[in-house]
Amino acid sequence: MSRILIVEDEDKLRRVLKLYLENEGYIVDEAKDGEEAINLFSPLTHSLVILDVMLPKRDGWSVLRSIRKESDVPVIMLTARGEEDDKLFGFDLGVDDYVVKPASPREIVARTRAILKRVNKSNVLEEIVIDKSAREVKVNGNTIDLTLKEFELLLYLYEHKNVALSREQILDAVWGYEYYGDLRTVDTHIKNIREKLGEYRDYIQTVRGFGYKFEVKK
Repeated sequence: MSRILIVEDEDKLRRVLKLYLENEGYIVDEAKDGEEAINLFSPLTHSLVILDVMLPKRDGWSVLRSIRKESDVPVIMLTARGEEDDKLFGFDLGVDDYVVKPASPREIVARTRAILKRVNKSNVLEEIVIDKSAREVKVNGNTIDLTLKEFELLLYLYEHKNVALSREQILDAVWGYEYYGDLRTVDTHIKNIREKLGEYRDYIQTVRGFGYKFEVKK
């Protein structure tokens, strides 16, 4: 199932949105201020963020900038202001959709559903299908057996395809900042994933002296 993070300081609206989204089958996390949102957000866990602009501690723009440093996860901004300049500013920062409050929960759910449908379709190559919600990878139609960390690592590389990622970046994103393991952990997992990808093992390119990147060469 897709996991959604709602960042909204209005308790009533946050609870109603959570109820509507859970009724649609989504898993929902909640944050009531900007700092809590940054602490809760995970690029490997959350499929979409619903983010209010006006928040205590850190505003929505600050939260969005923090998210964009590590993820291109879809973001729907909620705001009481509908000026064109605000919308353009949001799109420049990487907003995927923009909803002016008051908006009905049904509309927000519909927009969420549409964005996730589009995103899930984008996680498909002709030969490799990565199903984020099912945590499943198929190669030429056959499901391959990946451990949880192998799946998260492959997904992280895929979602940052054509971007060179250092071993340190990968270790922090997949294992977490508090992990004290050796960087060779990344190399070991990459080796295992390549073996399971078979003829498509070269989609994971080694960036000599730095790290790895996911790149499809046709």
